[in-house]
Amino acid sequence: MAAKQDRAISIHQLLTKKRRELTLPPKWAASFGTPELGAVWFVWGGSGSGKTSFVLQLCAMLCALGYRVLYNSMEEGDSKSLAEAVVREGVDKFKKKFIALDNEPIDVMALRMKKHKSPEVAVIDSLQYSGMTYREYKAFKDAFRGKMLVIISHAEGREPQGRTGKSVRYDSSVKVRVEGYRAFVVSRYGGNQPYTISAERAAEYWGE
Repeated sequence: MAAKQDRAISIHQLLTKKRRELTLPPKWAASFGTPELGAVWFVWGGSGSGKTSFVLQLCAMLCALGYRVLYNSMEEGDSKSLAEAVVREGVDKFKKKFIALDNEPIDVMALRMKKHKSPEVAVIDSLQYSGMTYREYKAFKDAFRGKMLVIISHAEGREPQGRTGKSVRYDSSVKVRVEGYRAFVVSRYGGNQPYTISAERAAEYWGE
């Protein structure tokens, strides 16, 4: 049996490691702090809660910062509703930085992401449509440690749908539950203030 790779690191290595951090605009920093680029963001919510709008706003913000985004639309494909959402959330302004995939299988997506100068951010919409098990998710995550992964999930009540969904939530660094066009955040990087996706629709939903 081959010897396991030694992953021991010294305190000096841990503290001096160069990390790519996201310097977010103030509104985003209040909710998400200063995350590493290689973090996993897990977003879940019920149908019509605003999670697609939230993720597209996140994509637009990242594109504005200069990052490129790969968005695998496994659930809606190249549907009219997705196209309208892309325009509504301003992602259409970043044609050279936003790449949409029409239900591309995860193994094919992985090959695309391994190419030289592939996008720094990858979105999977959704976990359930990807068919990934938790073990497959872990392998995918480990293969792309330097990239930001955004994984969207269905919900059962206020919980992610399925055993895999719950496991991925626990593993992720930024957890985002979306309800009534408001994102409730648990981030390892600070912030943690609720993020309002649509002030008008949130006020209507929450009776404000």
